[in-house]
Amino acid sequence: MENALSDFQISLKNIQFISPKINKGLLLVFVVNGEITIEIDSRFYKLNEQDLLVINRNQLYQVQGNENNYVLLLNISDAFMDHYYSEYRNIRFECFSQEVDMGREKMLNNIKKMLIELMLSNSRKGESYQIEMHSHICKILLILIRSFKQKGGAIEKLDTDDLRLKKIVDFMERNYQHVITLEDMASLSYLSTGYLSRYFKQKMGMGFSRFLNNIRLKHSVKDLLYTNDTISQISMKNGFANSKSFTNLFKEMYGVTPQIYRENNSKEQIDSFKNYQIEDVETLINSPEILTKLGDLLNQHDQSYRNAESQFEELRLDLSHSLNASLSRPRNILIIRELKELLKEDVRSQLLMVKDEMRLDYVGISNLLKGETITADVETDEIIATSSPYFKSDIALNFLQRNSLALFIKIEYQEITADEDKNFQKLYQFLRHCLQLYGASYLTSWRFLFYEPYHTAVEAKEIKRVYLKMRELLKKLIPNSQVGVFLPFSYKDEKLNKPHDWMLVDEEMIDFFGYDSNQNDMVDFQELNEDQFYSVKDYLKERTMKIKAFLKNHAIEKPLHLITWNTLSGNTRFTNGTFFRAALVLKSVLDIVDEVESIGFWINTALHEGESNGQRFQIEGLELFHYFSGKRPAYFAMVFAKKLNGIVIAKGADYVMTKNDRGYQLVLMNCNTINPYFSIEETFLQKLNKEILVKIKGLEEGEYQIRKYVFDREHGALYTKWLSLNSKHGLDLEIIDYINRTSHPKLELFDETITDTWSFYSYLTVNAIHFFDMRKAIL
Repeated sequence: MENALSDFQISLKNIQFISPKINKGLLLVFVVNGEITIEIDSRFYKLNEQDLLVINRNQLYQVQGNENNYVLLLNISDAFMDHYYSEYRNIRFECFSQEVDMGREKMLNNIKKMLIELMLSNSRKGESYQIEMHSHICKILLILIRSFKQKGGAIEKLDTDDLRLKKIVDFMERNYQHVITLEDMASLSYLSTGYLSRYFKQKMGMGFSRFLNNIRLKHSVKDLLYTNDTISQISMKNGFANSKSFTNLFKEMYGVTPQIYRENNSKEQIDSFKNYQIEDVETLINSPEILTKLGDLLNQHDQSYRNAESQFEELRLDLSHSLNASLSRPRNILIIRELKELLKEDVRSQLLMVKDEMRLDYVGISNLLKGETITADVETDEIIATSSPYFKSDIALNFLQRNSLALFIKIEYQEITADEDKNFQKLYQFLRHCLQLYGASYLTSWRFLFYEPYHTAVEAKEIKRVYLKMRELLKKLIPNSQVGVFLPFSYKDEKLNKPHDWMLVDEEMIDFFGYDSNQNDMVDFQELNEDQFYSVKDYLKERTMKIKAFLKNHAIEKPLHLITWNTLSGNTRFTNGTFFRAALVLKSVLDIVDEVESIGFWINTALHEGESNGQRFQIEGLELFHYFSGKRPAYFAMVFAKKLNGIVIAKGADYVMTKNDRGYQLVLMNCNTINPYFSIEETFLQKLNKEILVKIKGLEEGEYQIRKYVFDREHGALYTKWLSLNSKHGLDLEIIDYINRTSHPKLELFDETITDTWSFYSYLTVNAIHFFDMRKAIL
């Protein structure tokens, strides 16, 4: 380990003792068996089996181990690091396996895995072993650089944008052993001597010569304590002109001469290990048994962590400056098409699951007048009729009332005017029947939405006439009923078209507005230009705020109900299945919770596709269930929305943190608005994965149980399971039931002792959600 390294060196050793020395290069220490203790700058690291520690360049260390230890050592030279990583001398790596933050276990395991593979490749020495070793080392360094890097040395004082000063200091750090004059440095930097002197002192707070000598002193102290070199040798070795200048500067800095400093401190260093000895005691090991053990360890750590292309972010939260905002909870509407669908057992079970797990207030229906819910009158000569046109609706409404669910009824202009007199009479008779059975208080909880689309050939006075007629009928029967209109708002033009302008004049006759938001209408999926997708990433929020601003400009303030909406999903069944978008759904909802009274969803794929009458699959609404009651991403996203409770203490574009009576909750999202066709390009998606370092300051100190829910393509997405269990012979109910039972977010559990600042890492794949429930333990 004392030999100069031209590249890198790997070895497996039994270490009894390594005397104090200054590390040259980068040293990775991995304990395969037994235990060792390493002292670095007066700090002790006790490494047990499978522990890993990185020793940085110029760090002072010594090692003592027990009798039966086996230690894998990888030393990467300064020359190798300088060649491939220009920032090497400006940073250090903080990597000790016992102190790795939560969320970095996989990365650490991957380093261990590659160290073992590196050792095995070196032992086998196959045809391509040198290439294999080079590859493993580069992968190890990528993880260290991307995940365990910290600032180091004098470069911390630098303005990172001042490249010229950075180069000057870097040159001094690399060449402090040699003669370096201000004149020479000025010439190399193409500056005058006077200008460089003033410039350096202004930036660094001290003169050029003093800064250079401080670098030399730093290295001299290490030699003074950990070598037997004379004072004269140390001064010459570290670039001082003579021992006198070294002694004078040392005494000025430390208050004593180098010799006295050595005498006062060397005993403390020598006694740091009780069995101190000058000579190293270490033995190279090369036995089949140890290689077998390495192979076993390799299997344990075979969890690859491929994040070299991922983004890295740091999220710092200081709870001493918390928001303390209330958490709004809009009502949910679940659209089932016709009321008669509630006669189906699977629809009922899905409604109850939604009510229980994500909250449900309204069941949305349409086609009340032209559909099959109200059957035609039957001619009969019976004195008392034994049939009723409302037997289907009664069964459905009994179920809804029993479960405290209200109706959200959409009545279209075209539907009611197809046979106006007959349909108004039909509506009147139906509502009178419902009043008789269920009472006015229940019907008052219903909502009635009058609908006519933006592109219409109907004149304004005709739309207004039919709406007011419907409103009058409803208010006569149910005085406190809520009757609203669909607001066909143009996002691009920020206006209504002329047939709907009457709504702005007669707004006192309108109790609420319904609106839609379909992000898919705003882009061309055949275009590969990512700019158009990025431009609509916050489409729902922006559309909602535009509508509110538009109404406010006309002095209108009415409740808003988001009836149908969607995130990007593509326009085919294929992209709709492969494009995982849970984070987009949750973020969209969290963006508008303070602005709307309710949010609508479609119940399932089967009914949604039935609505299109066999035409192209509709993409204007989010479904909660797939076929056979499989839960789609929107379902679990809304489950997380319900699970979030308490007071909002921090909020950003991709995160929300709350405080409640049990502790804290934190939601992290990796939202990516991209062309859904790219969702099948794995290489592209890897570039969108995101690693977040979270640092939270100001948490209540104590013991916590951390429940972490991971919802991504691998943990909860139906389509992943459908693909993995696919068969050309089809899937039966047993397989489908298994897919549904196993397609849910993953739960991880941790015990943490939190003192002031708590930090951890989360690695989120595309559109993933990580939900942390931080429950304070009662001791």
